[in-house]
Amino acid sequence: MIAVIDYKAGNLTSVVKALRYLGAETQVTQDPAVVRAASKIVLPGVGHFQATQLLSDLGLTEAVRESVAGGAWFLGICVGLQWLFEGSTEAPATAGLGHFAGMCERFPAQYNGAELKSPHVGWNSLENVRRDSKLLRGIDDGGFVYYTHSWRAPVSEATAATTSYGGAFTAVVERDNVMGVQFHPEKSATVGMRVLKNFVEL
Repeated sequence: MIAVIDYKAGNLTSVVKALRYLGAETQVTQDPAVVRAASKIVLPGVGHFQATQLLSDLGLTEAVRESVAGGAWFLGICVGLQWLFEGSTEAPATAGLGHFAGMCERFPAQYNGAELKSPHVGWNSLENVRRDSKLLRGIDDGGFVYYTHSWRAPVSEATAATTSYGGAFTAVVERDNVMGVQFHPEKSATVGMRVLKNFVEL
């Protein structure tokens, strides 16, 4: 069973619909006990990083920590990926899970001497796809996915793919059973559905 965490800021409906289309049994929840019992967890997200404060308030942050330590698979989407890091300059007082080192930061106003539009919205390609990535199995460099975000995660040793916009940022992060994607797989056509299928089949 996949526990899909509802923290009142996610694009829940479209993610759940995509997972069910792939044959996954899902349960939308705010219950830490359900999260602890799940073999897989998905944290969708759109909007402000501060919304993730609710995860701590409801005891879900600890539940995710325990579940992941016990071997459950975790997938964060958009703000859900950013939450896996230490935090974001969008809401400095709100701590992330801290599973990955580093802070998420806003796109620069300028890049290479030209104005950079923010948010980064639309289709962009995945590059530097890590060959050992379980989440990106069957996906090659150059596959297009759909983005809409103003903050981005830094590139680190856990980065499984990058995208370039105002420089390279983490498009996919993956270490062992914990994964995140900055793009919206449920809106990313063939590549996005392959990502979700890979997760469902883990």
